[in-house]
Amino acid sequence: MSWVTKTLSSTLGRKLIMGLTGLFLILFLTGHVSGNLLLFNDDDGQAFNIYAKFMTTNPAVKILSYLTYISIIGHVVWSIWLTRQNKAARPVGYAESKASTNSTWSSRNMGILGTIILIFLVVHLQGFWYEMHWGNVPTVTYEGEEYKDLFSIVTFAFQNELLVAGYVIAMGFLGFHLSHGFASAFQTLGLSHKKYSPAIETVGKIYCVVVPALFASMPLYIYFTS
Repeated sequence: MSWVTKTLSSTLGRKLIMGLTGLFLILFLTGHVSGNLLLFNDDDGQAFNIYAKFMTTNPAVKILSYLTYISIIGHVVWSIWLTRQNKAARPVGYAESKASTNSTWSSRNMGILGTIILIFLVVHLQGFWYEMHWGNVPTVTYEGEEYKDLFSIVTFAFQNELLVAGYVIAMGFLGFHLSHGFASAFQTLGLSHKKYSPAIETVGKIYCVVVPALFASMPLYIYFTS
């Protein structure tokens, strides 16, 4: 197993982990935003509450949840390590000539973007995920079965203008982060090809706009309609 340790401790190995965890988190975001679209249902939260219970009780989903937690931690830890390595490799006083013409703003600020998203994630998990599992959440009954009314927690939270604004702004940062991370993940995993790369870049550009926009539309919809 020494080759595994050597690979994972190398710069290439850590970039590989960044790519794999990045793609897994992209898949997670896709599933998460799809489920949260139930917030738009005009049913007083019934579909969303049923979905929330399924996502917190199904054994297969629980396994995926643990993989998500591991991916988030791995993505953060290795991104910090790679950032430090890159800075250490630069000579003192080094200044890249015309950086804006050689790279995008997102690629040059992935560390900052990632940090902002991490802070948002901690706040988000505390406000919703933690409340769902251990908070004092009211219950509702559908067809004789009891469900936690997470919908009421969400609608109450998104009556706060600052929380709504913070959520929308954070989704903007997520979009910038994804704009570089999507294509970069494929490239890191060696999946770039002159025939397929343009299509991957196009899908990435669409994804980094559509998914954050859908997430941002939810608190805005709740705020203006509740």
